[in-house]
Amino acid sequence: MPPPAGRGIAVRGLSYDRRETRDDTDPTVFRILHVSTGNVCRSPITERLHRHALDVRLGDGRAEGLIVESAGTWGHEGAPMEANAATVLADRGADATGFLGRELLDEHVIRADLVLTATRDHRAQVISMGHSAGLRTFTLKEFTRLVRAIDPATLPEPDPTRPGSGLVERARSLVGAAAALRGWLLAPTPEADEVYDPYGAPLTFFRSIGEEIDEALDPVVTALTGVPAHT
Repeated sequence: MPPPAGRGIAVRGLSYDRRETRDDTDPTVFRILHVSTGNVCRSPITERLHRHALDVRLGDGRAEGLIVESAGTWGHEGAPMEANAATVLADRGADATGFLGRELLDEHVIRADLVLTATRDHRAQVISMGHSAGLRTFTLKEFTRLVRAIDPATLPEPDPTRPGSGLVERARSLVGAAAALRGWLLAPTPEADEVYDPYGAPLTFFRSIGEEIDEALDPVVTALTGVPAHT
């Protein structure tokens, strides 16, 4: 039986101190938060594949300022990722080491500059938490679709001679451009924006979900970095 709607969101109320406002986020850092249900299958795969793709495009340690994290609306706090999810990452050269599940909290949404969810339901749950999350929360596939329509020439160009230079500014511009396009570029079907849950499924299904996530991430990483995938 699915969890009741909203469980695990952990809204703490509306009284926040200054450290919990969007105005106090670090302007030199851009945080990307991947959200699914348990934070043991889809969002760990997406987080670690995203990190791996950034390292491949830019070189280890050169994605300075871009922080990729994950959490779950029904998160298994402190749990390792599913063994099949770790296998999918190993298949694709990404690292599953040290991962621990997290329950989605207000502070995660407050700090995030971009929230990418597995499904429309997750997106709705994040937006329902408030914190002006609506303009920076998309499903992964929705964001991919919007990013494909953005002219990269309109984004700030990172300086290839200085690691990390311009990446944060480019990422912020990308999110703003995607938000502006959202009402104009709709999904062909509602299901087109979903990444389905492989929890409890055999490894073959996990691998198909891993491929689906990797394909969705490819244009996003290209747009974020200005570096196309190696062919």
